[in-house]
Amino acid sequence: ADYRRRHSRRGRKDAGASLDFGDEVAPRREGFGAIMRIQFTGDMFEWRGPSPFYFVRVPETEAARIAEVASMVTYGWGVIPVTVSVGATTATTSLFPKDGGYLVPIKNSVRLPEKLSVGDIVEVTLSIAV
Repeated sequence: ADYRRRHSRRGRKDAGASLDFGDEVAPRREGFGAIMRIQFTGDMFEWRGPSPFYFVRVPETEAARIAEVASMVTYGWGVIPVTVSVGATTATTSLFPKDGGYLVPIKNSVRLPEKLSVGDIVEVTLSIAV
């Protein structure tokens, strides 16, 4: 119940907005919105901090499409919850806004089974509940 309360669209000005994403939206059960799917490829890179993190940058065209729905799907600070699929592996994560675009974190639960390393070209599928 707490999850539903935090992620409810009630009270948002754009809650009834009509969105058309063409063939790239999969319908969900009635009353539960739709899923926007975005596919792209990009280089995986490492950000070194206290612990290393791995990312793929969303290309400009796809980032612009995400930005169109960002205000409806963000849970704060521009962070957007997504499901990311790479190869046969799927995980939930959140897009990070960065320099007018977005970064997709590649968790170890995706990176290790797919045998990905820094510099690899990665084919990514994002699913965003809108």
